Amino acid sequence: MARISVRNRNEGKLYKDGRKKEPNWEFRFDCAKVDGKRKQICRSGFKTKGEAEKAGIKALAEYNNVGYHFDPSDISVSDYFDYWLENYCKMNVADSTMTGYKNIINKHLKPRIGSYRLKAINTMLLQEQINDIYIHQGFTKSFMKNILKVLKGSFKYAKITAKLIQTNPAEDISLPKTDISPNQKEDIIVLSKNDVSRILNRFQKSSYQYYAILTAYYTGLRVSEVYGLTWDCVDFDKGTLTINKIVKKIEKNGRTADGKVIRGVRGKAATRWYLGDCKTESSNRVISIGNTLLNALREFKKNQEENEALYGEFYTKHYVKEEITETHRKVKRIISIQEGFLTPLERIYPVFIKENGEFHGTDSIKYVSKVTNYELGIRFNFHALRHTHATMLIESGAQVKSVSERLGHSTTRTTLDTYVHVTDAMRNETVQIFEESGDLNV
Repeated sequence: MARISVRNRNEGKLYKDGRKKEPNWEFRFDCAKVDGKRKQICRSGFKTKGEAEKAGIKALAEYNNVGYHFDPSDISVSDYFDYWLENYCKMNVADSTMTGYKNIINKHLKPRIGSYRLKAINTMLLQEQINDIYIHQGFTKSFMKNILKVLKGSFKYAKITAKLIQTNPAEDISLPKTDISPNQKEDIIVLSKNDVSRILNRFQKSSYQYYAILTAYYTGLRVSEVYGLTWDCVDFDKGTLTINKIVKKIEKNGRTADGKVIRGVRGKAATRWYLGDCKTESSNRVISIGNTLLNALREFKKNQEENEALYGEFYTKHYVKEEITETHRKVKRIISIQEGFLTPLERIYPVFIKENGEFHGTDSIKYVSKVTNYELGIRFNFHALRHTHATMLIESGAQVKSVSERLGHSTTRTTLDTYVHVTDAMRNETVQIFEESGDLNV
């Protein structure tokens, strides 16, 4: 079996001026012969003997376990989650999904089961943890389903692909069917016309928020699709809106695919905005919009052009630069600068920007949600505008297929499952209509 040896490469060495050279510790160990010749793995540059030994032990374990960063028979759940994120999720999920998975794992799963050995986890333990989270944390069912998705997906990979466990302990866990959680909220929020009018009136003086709300209400677009719109997406002549990209962000301490850390600029938040692909292939679509929204957007565009002339060199303009994300996806980073900088990059024209041209992406809606919930007393999140748009269409008799295409759903089943409360109401209404019109006693 290979053994690790360490040594200080600068032992006894001096600089030209007579000073002793700083320690430069290295580790090395024998690996498999190639063409009958002895081969070694060697790394140097460590400041202390302890650092070299620690790195050598890790490297030897990786070599012996064919690339694993752990001993497969003794890996903890915490280390396995890190392995799953790095080797599966980075290659197979979208950036926003990756962020969500990390949040669930680091905040909700690692503190509960991270210290257990992977092979010691059983279905009973996982179900107990799911029950406890559901009852005491008060998360929505939608978020709880995401936690289940992470557990089922990660343990399935451990069994089938990585072959670290014989059975999948997460396969049979499920959400409790009781509504015992005191903070449990319905996932679907549908606003009344009066609610929407009150919200619009409240933000009428903040045009970049007002028109974003108006657009979501009249189109049912997702928040990332609304703020991913650029003016070339709006066809005023045909009365259509093209949805072909979304906006996303990488928070501070994020990393690009080449490992570079995303840092802030001049003390500001280290958030970078990107334009990326839509959620699914069916999310790429062209939808018709009516004169109400068309006229509003035409007025907003005119105001923006006037503001750019008014602010002059202090107006913020936006350009795009192609990059590769941590999950190996091509995106276009939005670079915002004022006059005075020459750049060969392509300029873009985001629709929803402030008077001075600043682009805040989906962060723009955080203040709207806070004010609407606590000042206006209206239960609200931006997705409620999408639910409201879809609900009004279905209740008004629109074909489910056309609604599904308008929303960018992959199948009509998604639409029906999401808005089952609407279709139930329509079924009841249909029965009542026949009760009245088909009454034989009249």
